[in-house]
Amino acid sequence: MVRQENAVAFDCGVQTASLTNVGMRRSVNQDSYVLIVADTAELWQQRGHFLMVADGMGAHAAGELASKMAVENTPYLYNKYLDLSPPEALERAIRESNTQIHSRGSANTDFHGMGTTASALVLLPQGALCAHVGDSRIYRLRGSQLNQLSFDHSLQWELRASGQLSEGSELAAAVPKNVITRSLGPNANVQIDLEGPHPIEVGDVFLLCSDGLTGRVEDHELGTIMGCLPPHEAVKVLVDLANLRGGPDNITVLIAKIIKPDAATATNQAPPLVLGGKKDLKPVNPIIWIVAGVCALAALLLPLKGLYIFAGVSVLAAVITVIVGLVKLFSGYSKGTQLSGNRRLGKGPYTATPCGPTPAFFAKIQQTAAELKQVALDGNYNVDWAEYDELQRKALAAQQANPVDAVRQLCKSITFLMNELRTQHNRKASDSEIKL
Repeated sequence: MVRQENAVAFDCGVQTASLTNVGMRRSVNQDSYVLIVADTAELWQQRGHFLMVADGMGAHAAGELASKMAVENTPYLYNKYLDLSPPEALERAIRESNTQIHSRGSANTDFHGMGTTASALVLLPQGALCAHVGDSRIYRLRGSQLNQLSFDHSLQWELRASGQLSEGSELAAAVPKNVITRSLGPNANVQIDLEGPHPIEVGDVFLLCSDGLTGRVEDHELGTIMGCLPPHEAVKVLVDLANLRGGPDNITVLIAKIIKPDAATATNQAPPLVLGGKKDLKPVNPIIWIVAGVCALAALLLPLKGLYIFAGVSVLAAVITVIVGLVKLFSGYSKGTQLSGNRRLGKGPYTATPCGPTPAFFAKIQQTAAELKQVALDGNYNVDWAEYDELQRKALAAQQANPVDAVRQLCKSITFLMNELRTQHNRKASDSEIKL
């Protein structure tokens, strides 16, 4: 299930791309996503760009419904609560989405216990803000390092964080990776993790994805492909790799690349994000202002009759009354806690993985391309081998002088061949159905 809005926006310096796929072993896609790029400067300043991935769980189309509700309700509610700061509005939006999903699941026996992961990224002038529940991930590639900005709410990660599970132990190998500890929907209340805002730099590449991708493609591969290919090519290659390695689950990929200073934190003079700030002035009983006015008038008239002591008392009473009124007026106003400098939410990034177009990476992808070619030959597919061979030739020619372009050409050859096989496979399946 997919939802995408405003893929093309005003020139704010961000490139985006998205792709979802049912995978090789599922008949239904229970993933959903939303990608909303601010189409005005005002919206960019107020609410930024919104990206979200949800991976549904539950039979009888329950998971599909849960993820769809998450990506439809959350951005709507986030943009509705303009009186709240972005992090407060985002948390409230996800919390209310959980309530709606839980209510829908409780009202229908077919949907009991339905749930979904939810990972949202908001790119703001103040930085990148993350909110997540479950194990759909948010990454940031900066230079040659890939950071995971979200924490997996899975049994493995929770045990490791509590010190009960050591890396590489027998217990770690025995604990399933896909058992999640939090999701939207099953329970009336949910704990939501907020991270950031993380400063944004030109060249940063952000990735949101479901575990159908990360279960088959390693972090260093994610970062290398994101760094070597533009977003619209990278999403295709990542999905193809996951499918080539079995594709046991639905796969959803969203990428946003910062290409101009307009979207970088350092060049934006936006005020810091605030938590707990209140700007509403409380109403004051009119009697207080009437008393203050009467006392002030008395302070002016009493000296005319020589009653200076009483005039002084009236002045003091007027001042005290005004102070009381102002205190009541501004009692609902507070500056709150500013998220600026080194002060931010969460404990991320949680991982740091070096990546880049190394010879070992090139060799691994080259092997994948060779195996895919053999599949095409064995299956007697009618492939335009001239185009495939030309992409391979360019990849090999650039391997030493331009490793980035070499990886790009090699990945394009895989995507080209996958498209050829996919198209002809679907055509053959369609022809079979007609004959029957």
